Amino acid sequence: MSIRHGLLALLERGPRYGSQLRTEFESRTGATWPLNVGQVYTVAQSGEDAAGHALYAITEDGRTELRTWFEKPVDRTSPARDELAIKLAMAVGAPSVDIRDVIQSQRRHTVKAMQDYTRLKAQALAAVERGGARERDDVAWLLVLEQLIFQTEAEARWLDHCESRLIRLSATAPGAPAGPAAPTVPGTSAAAPGAPAVTAAPRAQDTSTTGAPGAR
Repeated sequence: MSIRHGLLALLERGPRYGSQLRTEFESRTGATWPLNVGQVYTVAQSGEDAAGHALYAITEDGRTELRTWFEKPVDRTSPARDELAIKLAMAVGAPSVDIRDVIQSQRRHTVKAMQDYTRLKAQALAAVERGGARERDDVAWLLVLEQLIFQTEAEARWLDHCESRLIRLSATAPGAPAGPAAPTVPGTSAAAPGAPAVTAAPRAQDTSTTGAPGAR
């Protein structure tokens, strides 16, 4: 995320001092991406307020840059490094690593995060319905939460896909045993005689539309 452009968007509404910029940014995003003081003070200074706080204001060049940022799509041609994707890629074929355990452990964490985000979504919806002076921030936080919910749902589906893919590949690998024997996932030890076949853990419930009780 562009911290600079986020701060410019706040400054377009009028001059702000440093701690005020940080507070408003974190309020708008639910502190999902907390700022440090150094990030706040990367914008241009413009005088002081009556209390002696250094004020920061947007310039015409800043307004032009902000408009360009809003108009230009977020670039996906060079995706950011994803730790989970790298972890699973490295786990394939790694000695003494059971990739099924890695996947299932991550799935449990992802589903819990999805449930936490859904509870927060219900709270954000209630705040929006109440209205008030913070309604703009509540709506912004709601949008961020829904993006996080969609993201964790997609991650849970991808983990299910990874597990299924590895099972299919191990079953069709040269030398794989014929018949109903349990397949061995690459990067795992062979199943013990008589061990049950590998099955995927229950898939995560889709919460993007149902949400937590009372959420819409």
